Amino acid sequence: MKIIILAGGFGTRISEFTDTIPKPMIKIGNQPIIWHIMNHYYKFGFEDFILALGYKGEKIRDYFLNYNYYNHDIHLSLFDSSTKFKNENKLKWKVLLADTGLDTLTGGRIKRLSNYVENQTFMVTYGDGICSVEINKLLEFHKSHGKLATVTAVRPTARFGELMIEDNLVMNFKEKPQVTNGWINGGYFIFEPEVLKYIDNDKTILEENPLENLAKEGQLAAYKHDNFWMCLDTKRDYDVMQQYYKNKLGYWSD
Repeated sequence: MKIIILAGGFGTRISEFTDTIPKPMIKIGNQPIIWHIMNHYYKFGFEDFILALGYKGEKIRDYFLNYNYYNHDIHLSLFDSSTKFKNENKLKWKVLLADTGLDTLTGGRIKRLSNYVENQTFMVTYGDGICSVEINKLLEFHKSHGKLATVTAVRPTARFGELMIEDNLVMNFKEKPQVTNGWINGGYFIFEPEVLKYIDNDKTILEENPLENLAKEGQLAAYKHDNFWMCLDTKRDYDVMQQYYKNKLGYWSD
């Protein structure tokens, strides 16, 4: 199953870093946050990734094209110019680096990748959110309810999209109100290919008409994840995330 990671935004609220690199390339510990996100999927056997690139996408391309150079000791022979990587850990990831446009919005980035998902169920998440959700259980839940879409509902602060949930169905989807019932949009979506019909063009924001309409039609289910989730949105988030990594808490506790 393919996993789309939305990695093309400008990241203006954390410009201390994003003036020079895209937000998904901000390092937590010794790896960029997008690596941690991908590695989480990989723990559950998912290894086929599509990275929806935009702002400073060349930085992400460079990282993956030169992954071994950045992540292993290198033995060089100046005599014959040969190169060997020491202690090489070969990840079985397949990574498609796709340019989805500089100004394309979240829904539009997914729409541009329609040909790559090949009319099959696919996953989507953001390139800045770390979560301890068990992906296999999320997928089981999605298969069990027969709806077109699943969103992972989480419980942090009041600055993200609020979900009104009844019997595991999203009754209403509103982006960034004051939270009243405690559940918000945590990403980690699973979509059937029919969801692509809800997206019009590059200017479509996934979190507005597509998800709102799916909710109104009873086609958006919520998988409640009442455990660790965190979004890298500000310098404070970065500092807290580094402490979680250092102390092996949250996502890194296992």
